[in-house]
Amino acid sequence: MGHPECQVLRDSAGLWLEPLRGETVAVIGFGNQGRAHALNLRESGIAVVVGGRAGSTSRKSASDEGFQQFDAADAASRAALVAICVPDHVAGDVWATVAPAMRADAVAGFVCGAPLRFGLVSAPAERGIVMVAPKGPGATLRMRYAMGQGIPALLAVHAAGAQPERTRALAFAWAAGIGCGRAGVIESTAAVEAETDLFGEQVVLCGGMAHLMQAAYETLVAAGYPPEIAYIECIHELKQVADLVYEHGIAGMRDRISPTAAFGIDESGPVVVDDRTRAAMHGLLARIRDGSFFEALLADQRAGGKRLVGGRAAAAAMPLEAAGRTVRDMMPWLTQENRR
Repeated sequence: MGHPECQVLRDSAGLWLEPLRGETVAVIGFGNQGRAHALNLRESGIAVVVGGRAGSTSRKSASDEGFQQFDAADAASRAALVAICVPDHVAGDVWATVAPAMRADAVAGFVCGAPLRFGLVSAPAERGIVMVAPKGPGATLRMRYAMGQGIPALLAVHAAGAQPERTRALAFAWAAGIGCGRAGVIESTAAVEAETDLFGEQVVLCGGMAHLMQAAYETLVAAGYPPEIAYIECIHELKQVADLVYEHGIAGMRDRISPTAAFGIDESGPVVVDDRTRAAMHGLLARIRDGSFFEALLADQRAGGKRLVGGRAAAAAMPLEAAGRTVRDMMPWLTQENRR
């Protein structure tokens, strides 16, 4: 199967932002992504209003940051670009609230592809719909922007609408306004973003990593090793290796660890990630692509989020958490914010 080549686009001339000059962006939601988008856009010289539920903590936070804040529909009615920065499972409900209030020429924007890929959003053909998905959490997006840098983003024109050129221009202006034009933008589709993002989270970054660390820790403790040492070796040191990969890639990481550790990569790694593991990965990807995973997420939310809440409670009660607190207490320079 051939692989399409990705073209990285950068705002080298500083012109992408121009279509938003003199316009207003409504940022709907002021959480992980919303706050970063709102602050970065404002500091890029763009007028920003924030939309959310009356009396919500996000509305208060937005007010504390100096933003005009309104109910979601009211905010949307004031903007040329409506950036919907809410969790995937509520995006459909939020869209149903803001869509009727939007100006005829306004473009709708989403910060990830899942609501578009899995059918939570429908609109008339005249409505432009875009996606700008920063490849990192809101805190990183904000931090890099404040440093004069940025993080990469995937961009998609999901629906060109009645004014295709304007729709596309506003998408790139949005990417520039939050700093992603500095690092690079890759044009893609909502489907590609949603499927690869969910796969990476489930198999490596969150699901795979969490369960691998827990299983390794429990193996050492069951064999009689002290919990604190097991925690250091199997969990705490992960960041140090991840930082090497982040900065230098996997090959560069190999060059910067001990010969013993490097030898163990090929000696033992394939035992942990074997053909059964790869088959399981293919199965998980299939569940993502056929919509089964997303439907399970929505079903859990309709039931009050019992699985999500239960998973968090179970994680907090794991014995390894006590060992982790002991290890972190050895390093008082780790602030509470960093620990989270």
